[in-house]
Amino acid sequence: MIELTRQAIESESVLLSELKPAKIGRRNAKDELVVAVVDQYEEKVAQQSALPSQFVERLSLLDRGALRTIPVLFLWLTTSREFQEDLATATSRNERILVRKDFELVGPQPDEWAEIVEDTFAFHNQNQPLADFEVLRGDIEQVVDASATIGQTIENVGIRLSRFTSSLHDLSQYQVIMLWPVTDGLRITRVTGFTNARDGYRIDWNAFYRELSEDDKANRDTLAAYNRARLYFDMRLVPIAAADLSPLCQNLDNDDPTLSKSYLDRFQRTHLVSLISESWDPRNYSPLKERESKRAALAREWYAGVTTNPVGLGKRLSLILSALGWSSTHEGRINSKYRNVRTDVLVERPESQQSKVLVELKAFSTDGTRPSSIRDAVRGTLRKYAQFAGFIEGD
Repeated sequence: MIELTRQAIESESVLLSELKPAKIGRRNAKDELVVAVVDQYEEKVAQQSALPSQFVERLSLLDRGALRTIPVLFLWLTTSREFQEDLATATSRNERILVRKDFELVGPQPDEWAEIVEDTFAFHNQNQPLADFEVLRGDIEQVVDASATIGQTIENVGIRLSRFTSSLHDLSQYQVIMLWPVTDGLRITRVTGFTNARDGYRIDWNAFYRELSEDDKANRDTLAAYNRARLYFDMRLVPIAAADLSPLCQNLDNDDPTLSKSYLDRFQRTHLVSLISESWDPRNYSPLKERESKRAALAREWYAGVTTNPVGLGKRLSLILSALGWSSTHEGRINSKYRNVRTDVLVERPESQQSKVLVELKAFSTDGTRPSSIRDAVRGTLRKYAQFAGFIEGD
């Protein structure tokens, strides 16, 4: 299959030069069909009404001459019924070269366009979704409603994207990390399914959106506020193996525990710490995996008994991070003119542009780690910080 240039439509020599290389150097090509595509040339042809008949006459002569041994199917793509009729009429004296005068390719229906647009832009932007540019599914659907074709839809979304400017380019001083302990491969998969894991577990907006109810999806203003909060606070959802927590989190009622250096060293190698220390490197990313061991089995037993004490777990997490050298506060408070909020662990990072890391601990039971509970936890955190930033009114 080849796509013909505009020059090939107007010049016999150019047409032959573009067609013949498709056969040159290929063995056993005698019976192979060459499909030559002309892609929406009618806007040019409209200015030269004789061109369709000239092109058809040229094909009729070539069919008896230079192309007589090369089977070629010319497929002229157009969205204009009128032009399709004009082109078919041009073959009235050469009907033998017309396969069908009313051939039609049915494209995707309008209710499919929004998803196609999202996939198209993500493909051309290193998998970065349109939501990262504050263009949500509801916005695309509005463009779809005002567009005649999917091509026009893509063009109009592109125009909107090219005009994208946002105060979010001035990054917040806060980074929000939702920390979710996991005990097995299924829970790891469920949590990471809401993230772009290699990109530091950033919240995957499209994955979150897919889990919403139709009523939630219809609330465009609220979703826009949630998405702004996701971007503004650089939100992450990070799974952490219970086996990395349990040795350091025994006897949670003890406010002055002895934390073993070997276990602290192990904890320092977790994905959580690499994000807090800003040492995350996607090239060195290694997915969190379930490991069958005595240590993992003991951690599962331990975790089953601590989900009822999230306050104690948060306090111990703060002590662990302090032992690793950060200024860390359990139940740290932050204030804005819109709302005051409390986070499970507040980590100070004074040398960073995002100088405060807000760790939201999601200590759900193993059975409670379901897509619906993950969705609700993410939504609750998005709402909390959207209100804090003034993107949405408080309850």
